[in-house]
Amino acid sequence: MSFTEVLTTIGGFMVVFHLLKLAWRCWCGLREFVLSELWQEDLRTYGQWAVVTGATSGIGKAYASELAQRGLDVILVSRSDDKLRMVAKEIEDRFGRKTRIIQADFTESNSIYPAIAKELQGLEIGILVNNVGMTYSDHFAYFLEIPDAEQKITQVINCNMLSVPQMTRLVLPGMIERRKGLIINISSEVGIRPQPLLSLYSATKIFVTYFSQCLHAEYKSKGIIVQCVAPFMVSTNMTNNMNVNYFVKSASGFAHEALNTVGHSSYTSGCLSHALQDMALTILMPDWIRMSTFLIRKLRNLAEMNEHEIQACREEKLREKEE
Repeated sequence: MSFTEVLTTIGGFMVVFHLLKLAWRCWCGLREFVLSELWQEDLRTYGQWAVVTGATSGIGKAYASELAQRGLDVILVSRSDDKLRMVAKEIEDRFGRKTRIIQADFTESNSIYPAIAKELQGLEIGILVNNVGMTYSDHFAYFLEIPDAEQKITQVINCNMLSVPQMTRLVLPGMIERRKGLIINISSEVGIRPQPLLSLYSATKIFVTYFSQCLHAEYKSKGIIVQCVAPFMVSTNMTNNMNVNYFVKSASGFAHEALNTVGHSSYTSGCLSHALQDMALTILMPDWIRMSTFLIRKLRNLAEMNEHEIQACREEKLREKEE
């Protein structure tokens, strides 16, 4: 066999390999985001109760409502007692499911978890949604621009990182005993790749991503699914309630599609729109561009412009009220 024939054979194998890889990815995407609407897993088989942290607004509230609609009783965990009672009543009235509420501020240290453990004791918890999270700025900002940095850094780490393994520690033993359980950890697209100007938030979310993947590998043989959900933009208070469109999902729409992926994928963007955006960003925005000084300066200038526009709008609304 000549050298040319060897190269041709190797090239042919490589083409076939990549075509098969592409076909497999297309099939997985079709199953995860399209066929899953028809092949929804019965989430009631995991257990009677679902626990949702950060459950009074945004993605957390949407997950709690969607889980109740699918037949689970829901334990809502969040900071505001008034909001917890309001959301609990709304779920009970709309879906006729039982609810319980646990008031807890996840920005605090380990002191909150013994009280949470006491409230969860004796309940058949089949699903845990580790959703609670916070950011330190509503725009792109350098690390040293974090307001009240000493306090805020600790709060972000406690809320975004510490809450995930601590809440997992409370519910996982019961799941292992029943050999059935589902843990959903909400990460972020900025937890997939490093994102300058969101440095602390990005770092906390990659912790959630890696912790989820490792935990799934450790406990899948014991009947436990650990799913990491890494969305792009969802219209919530954290994103200043952006207008919903093809790129920006509503919280309820996102929770519905993301829960459909359970049983089809242990790592997901949550919906087809966000998966396609992830693919596009991987191709069009490689790390060397994302980490470049040029792009960082452009993003910072854009953030300053948006900040000035928001401030101008606030001043205009204030003047209108005074008139």
